[in-house]
Amino acid sequence: MSKSIESAAANGRITLVGAGPGDADLLTLRAIKRLQAADVVLYDDLAGEGFMAYLDPNAEMVAVGKRAGHPSPRQDEVSRLAISYALRGKHVVRLKAGDPTLFARADEELRAAREAGIAVEIVPGITTATAAAATIGASLTKRGVARRVQFVTGHDVDGRLPRDLDLAALADATATTCVYMGKATFPALVAQLIARGLSAATPAVMVESLGSEATNVQRGSVSELAARLTADRPAGPCMILYGAALEEG
Repeated sequence: MSKSIESAAANGRITLVGAGPGDADLLTLRAIKRLQAADVVLYDDLAGEGFMAYLDPNAEMVAVGKRAGHPSPRQDEVSRLAISYALRGKHVVRLKAGDPTLFARADEELRAAREAGIAVEIVPGITTATAAAATIGASLTKRGVARRVQFVTGHDVDGRLPRDLDLAALADATATTCVYMGKATFPALVAQLIARGLSAATPAVMVESLGSEATNVQRGSVSELAARLTADRPAGPCMILYGAALEEG
């Protein structure tokens, strides 16, 4: 590496910032400070638009969002773009919906930045699961009922239900399970879980388009939600929660 590139790499940096569920009111103070100091913001499709109010007028904004079923840049392209800006001495904010460390491929971006000699920081955000619980006014844990919370993705690289899920753990209704990116595969997941002992009547909640004016909440049992998703899949992104802790009353 030349001295000029070494100098740029030393001065440039990348910050992975969690945007939360898309409502600017839920950005952390540190997230706002990093946005205010950003030269370039590479932002996700689901990060909302409220963050733009905190940017320097001269900051460059680049949309790099990824959403299932829509054309989007490859992960390696996003990483290379962030690194290219940082190597020019820029402070790059990589704004990710939710929390950067949960199903956001932060590991790949961290590795790429470190291999390029770029300083990298993580600013946590409110993950969609806890934001969904707040939206419905529920606790993910409940004394004597649910002592465990588990996060799982319902979407593998091929768009199907991951084949290596711990189905025994996911069939435990005494845990509250939070399914990210699962609206297309939840019916298949429920069928497998019921076969492993999960009651079809286990309480479940689906929150669509969380953090936006289009937020929609649907309640029911796991079997009822699976049937609804089979008949009519929502257009917006969905967070699905299920478990005994979600019993109303």
